[in-house]
Amino acid sequence: MVKLSVIVPFFNVQQYAPDTLRSLRDNARADFEFILVDDCSRDGTPEILRRAERELSDVAQVRYVRHEVNGGLATARNTGLDAASGEYLTFLDGDDWLAPGYYPQLLASMEELGCDFVRTDHVQCTARARSVHRVPHGRRGVVLDPRAAILPADRSTSVDYAYAWAGMYHRRLADKGLLHFTDGLRTAEDRPWIWRLHREAESMAVLGHLGVYYRRGVASSLTQIGDVRQLDFIRAFDQVVRETAQDRDAAELLPKAVRTYCAIISHHLGSIERFEPPVARKLRSLSAAALKRMPQDVLDDALDSMDVKRATRLRRLRRRPVSAEVAA
Repeated sequence: MVKLSVIVPFFNVQQYAPDTLRSLRDNARADFEFILVDDCSRDGTPEILRRAERELSDVAQVRYVRHEVNGGLATARNTGLDAASGEYLTFLDGDDWLAPGYYPQLLASMEELGCDFVRTDHVQCTARARSVHRVPHGRRGVVLDPRAAILPADRSTSVDYAYAWAGMYHRRLADKGLLHFTDGLRTAEDRPWIWRLHREAESMAVLGHLGVYYRRGVASSLTQIGDVRQLDFIRAFDQVVRETAQDRDAAELLPKAVRTYCAIISHHLGSIERFEPPVARKLRSLSAAALKRMPQDVLDDALDSMDVKRATRLRRLRRRPVSAEVAA
């Protein structure tokens, strides 16, 4: 029996993969399974992973899977989920790492609580700087209703802390179809996923275990690249709003979804200079169309609740004409 499956996608991270793999060894158990998914890397990553498959097999069960075509993080995670056999599942990105013994500790706490999933704090690492980032929820170590952790709309909540690797998940969620990601999303893939978890799972808990080290500022990361793939956040949040609008509590939850969508659009517009000029133009047109697709009464309330600078930027964009093709 595999107790825990750890799904780790890698893409062109030969500089960081050895640290990630060493930390997996420091978290290994005979009943743990490490699924190493190479998303068609073109550097030395595949060789590192093939070697790791052999070397880690003395401490855990290891599977190496390689994509022949790059599909992005969401698709790579789905490949890992399809291959996983564990009673519990979790994720790690191929350029991040773990504190020794973190997974056994987290698993023991989750088994004791008996909930569908847990969320955890993490350490953000930018060059030599370290900062602790906490799940934006005050109650810790107790079983909660995930739906109740979505609101309020005007504050950061658990759905805004969307990192898939900052937690652990029971297999029954995968059996219900709640753990797979929207295939092909290149960025913001965690957003529809975390919203679906909070709407449809039955129980969760927030734990203070600190053991994931999240590496920021990696040159190959999409958060550092101003190309068209960044615009997938539009598709991701369209999905959040669309699915939330169909929820039984849509009237209560939609203001949160729309306000968050607006905040993300404003964030990207505020740093638009990092995008290539054609992508910047596409960002403006797609964002204007997205504002027109939102429920307009909910959008009005969201803009009224935002600070003047962001609200003015979005209202100006809302008035921008868009083609029928872009609006669809």
